[in-house]
Amino acid sequence: MEAISLIIPAYNEAPVIARAVTEAEDSLRGRFPDFEVLVIDDGSHDGTAAEVERLLPGRRWTRLLRHTKNCGYGAALRTGFEAARFPLVAFTDADCQFDLRELPRLAALTNRFPVVVGYRVNRKDTWARRFYSQGYNWLARLLLGTRVRDVDCALKVFRREALTDLLPESRGFFVNTEMMTRARLLGLPVTEVPVSHRPRAGGQSKVSAREIPRIAARLLRFWWSHVLLARSPGAVSPQLFQARVRLANAAVRGPVPAPALSSEPGPRAGLPAPRSEAA
Repeated sequence: MEAISLIIPAYNEAPVIARAVTEAEDSLRGRFPDFEVLVIDDGSHDGTAAEVERLLPGRRWTRLLRHTKNCGYGAALRTGFEAARFPLVAFTDADCQFDLRELPRLAALTNRFPVVVGYRVNRKDTWARRFYSQGYNWLARLLLGTRVRDVDCALKVFRREALTDLLPESRGFFVNTEMMTRARLLGLPVTEVPVSHRPRAGGQSKVSAREIPRIAARLLRFWWSHVLLARSPGAVSPQLFQARVRLANAAVRGPVPAPALSSEPGPRAGLPAPRSEAA
């Protein structure tokens, strides 16, 4: 088993973030030769960062990275991906709905698959959320060919080298769909693993019904610019595909400012330099 970086994006998760960090460290310790936990505070205003800082003294495995304003779930993940140091890179949410002791089972498959994704068994969500998720997954498979049954499951493991071509440009909750579509278009092998699911440990979900039309519209734009327009006799190589992705992004959305990272000194800052890519 190789060393692993675990990314935990967090926005206003003060009630649960201490438990999330403690569970992550306890679950990875002894199961991997080395590990790190990167908490990405995405501009929280409820004391999430302060809760993490309270835990840091004496803990060599956890680092805190901060956005000075809320930039979105996808932007937080990208910040974590770019700061990760180990050969395997995983992510999960801060709500403690996943049993991270199952991560070694997913990580073991990265010897054959550069992308390993979980799918939730016996989901502990409302019937409405399960219904919307089922419809969204069907649409994503139909239009984008994501190939997975639970695209938004927040327990995934990547080989670090695979992330070079999968780094998300989406700043919001479309990020999982984007990355799985890129993996399919670039021919990266993907496998799925059933994972257990638990009730939220506290706080409130950041994905509401109001997000559904926005995410659906984003899916259609992505299908048009990244899939439909890429289907031409000349689009035969990953290099050409990536060039078309960049051109399509610029045409559809234009440049978006990079997340602003806090420059405040603090324990285990380790902050990456601000980026200037379109998001």
